[in-house]
Amino acid sequence: MLDVFPDEDSRPITAPKKKSRTGRRILTFIAALVALVLVAVGGFVVFLNQKVSGNITQEELLPKAAPSATLPDGTTVAIPQAEVGKNYLIIGSDARPGETASRSDVIVLAHVPEDKSAVQLIHFPRDLYVPIPGRSKDKINAAYAYGGAPLLVSTLQNLLGVKIDHVAKTDFEGFRAMTDAVGGVRVYAEEASNEGAFAIREGFNDLNGEQALAFVRERYQLSEGDISRGRRQQAFIKALMLKAISVDVVTNPIRLTRFVDAATDNLVVDKGLSVATMRSEAFALRGVRSGDVVFVTAPFTGFGTAPNGGSIEILDESGIAALGKALRTDTMDEYADVSVIP
Repeated sequence: MLDVFPDEDSRPITAPKKKSRTGRRILTFIAALVALVLVAVGGFVVFLNQKVSGNITQEELLPKAAPSATLPDGTTVAIPQAEVGKNYLIIGSDARPGETASRSDVIVLAHVPEDKSAVQLIHFPRDLYVPIPGRSKDKINAAYAYGGAPLLVSTLQNLLGVKIDHVAKTDFEGFRAMTDAVGGVRVYAEEASNEGAFAIREGFNDLNGEQALAFVRERYQLSEGDISRGRRQQAFIKALMLKAISVDVVTNPIRLTRFVDAATDNLVVDKGLSVATMRSEAFALRGVRSGDVVFVTAPFTGFGTAPNGGSIEILDESGIAALGKALRTDTMDEYADVSVIP
């Protein structure tokens, strides 16, 4: 009976071999489980890649001519190709169902610095009065109406003296679908407003897709009209961006799939912006946090009236020159007008 529970020294010499076989079986099982997980994840990545590739449309959104800028004396000079960081133009259209007119209500230039440590988003108010290549001065969103994305790109390159590397455009309905896909967003509002079915309070608001759509469209109840609406749009873009890269989304295959589908369903990009490039850039920005996303409103000196009677924002020419320099030299963090939205 004493031999039923032998002490360590009296164990048969064959016992360790049996333990070793058991250990090998456990290791083999774990290895097989890891392999299955890797295969599943790999298959999921392939699936997402196929969905993105199938959804996204590529068009000629960049001007065919090499980027250039027109100096104050009227001289045209080439913009250097070798610049630090990348510039992405994001265009949003607010055309309602049944409308055929093409309007650019969101014009945001996203600058990603060379070290990928931040994202700087520059909002250009749609009524900003600027020179448009081949035409006289007009509201900046008129450039899109006159010549689509290529003319808008040329207008901004002239204005800032920087190269715009890529363009992406979507519509406000895409904003609503993306919001619902990630389970809603928490957005900071600088001003309260009454949207009828619900109210926006000053501070943080939890919004679903329909509410987010009303939030980014509102301007008549806000103190500075289109300028205030632009800041709301910036706050929404930040909230959606941070929610999309949150653990709750990236580790949830169903939610991630829905977001990717919603984000790309109505997305049009330039022909040089591949899915691989987008995936690589998103991965490089994985360390970006809330405080690393900053916003700038293109500088203007006040409000005025255009020769045709329309309301405009008057361009701050010295301010826009300083902004262009900050973009060219990758020193946006030192730019005086940078503001952080919670």
